[in-house]
Amino acid sequence: MTGRKKQKIRIVRPPVREETGGSGDYFGIRPARLGQRLEGMTALTKPGVHGFPGVDAAQELLVQTMRKDRVSGEVLDLSAAGGLLGSLPGVELRAVEGSAAALAVLESAGYEPLAAAPGDALAERWPERARTVALTLAGDRGNAYISAQIAWAHSQTPPGGTLYLAGDRDKGFDRYVRAAGAAFGTGETVARDGGMRVARLTRRPGPTPLLPEAENYEAFGIQIVGLPGVFSAGKADKATSLLLETLGELDLSGQHVLDLGCGAGLIGAWAARRGANVTLVDGDLQSVRSSRLTLEANGLAGEVIHSDVDAALGERTFDIILTNPPFHVGRGVVLDVALEFLATASRRLKPGGTLYLVANEPLPYETPLREIGPARELARAGGFKVLTVTRG
Repeated sequence: MTGRKKQKIRIVRPPVREETGGSGDYFGIRPARLGQRLEGMTALTKPGVHGFPGVDAAQELLVQTMRKDRVSGEVLDLSAAGGLLGSLPGVELRAVEGSAAALAVLESAGYEPLAAAPGDALAERWPERARTVALTLAGDRGNAYISAQIAWAHSQTPPGGTLYLAGDRDKGFDRYVRAAGAAFGTGETVARDGGMRVARLTRRPGPTPLLPEAENYEAFGIQIVGLPGVFSAGKADKATSLLLETLGELDLSGQHVLDLGCGAGLIGAWAARRGANVTLVDGDLQSVRSSRLTLEANGLAGEVIHSDVDAALGERTFDIILTNPPFHVGRGVVLDVALEFLATASRRLKPGGTLYLVANEPLPYETPLREIGPARELARAGGFKVLTVTRG
């Protein structure tokens, strides 16, 4: 077909540091690559942690700013990633994360991180709020999620306390600072480096903004409950729709099915409605909660697990794996997590079990799929393709 606009996807494969032995192990935790401005500081990382193989650029500026301000004492970091902030002199880090990959890294670094998502109460863990709170905005997760992050930070900052807010100018930081300033009562941007920004806000007494509500919609006969920031929270994405349309005649009765990277839970709930015994997995805590709400809204049974790919799956194996692997990370396209999804299929499929995968057309999944068996293309439309492979 002529005249068709091709997708342009820049694939980034971060080099493995020689200090790690060059194994390329997805689950291998290693020192984060830090710039000269962070000399003397340390953080750990692994594939799946935002900023890998270094640290998030906004978080880097955040820590530089806090070091310049000589911040010390207890600091609550609501987006702790690999624990960079904890290497500031005199800082006692309260590390909070919703990413299963980041939680594994923080535990390896010797912290006792708390798995939490925007809106969670933290008083049971820390009865007295820290006077300093840090937050790196997840600008790629949408306005509702940012609003939830800001409301959460406000609730966790005591009157007179300080919030350090970091983010990307090109992802709406200036607008979000204005919204945060309206809630906190005072604050301003205090550091700039390229497109990165850091604001410092002092909380005055006043009510905490309300958290955004979940979105609800119907797709493929399933009622979806999409929490803020969850993939396909507001509507079914085109790739997942193509996958489910392609598999419309698939018999799942009594099959053990894994929805790998479940997001709001559409694929797993669809499989459960068709008689499958379903397990849904996601590395994002907010997504796990969204999928549980989706199953509940439809009166469907299923196990939903917060896991860094398959790390928390124990000895489970499956007849069928369904997945729309993630690949967008920051400004580029990184395939570390997606390729580990394929490795998971190789480990978790029973003999004769089948993987069904949907992906953007340019993504080169056919080659790694050969490790499982001969791959076939079932459909191609709208810039996406559906691939399948059966384990021999």
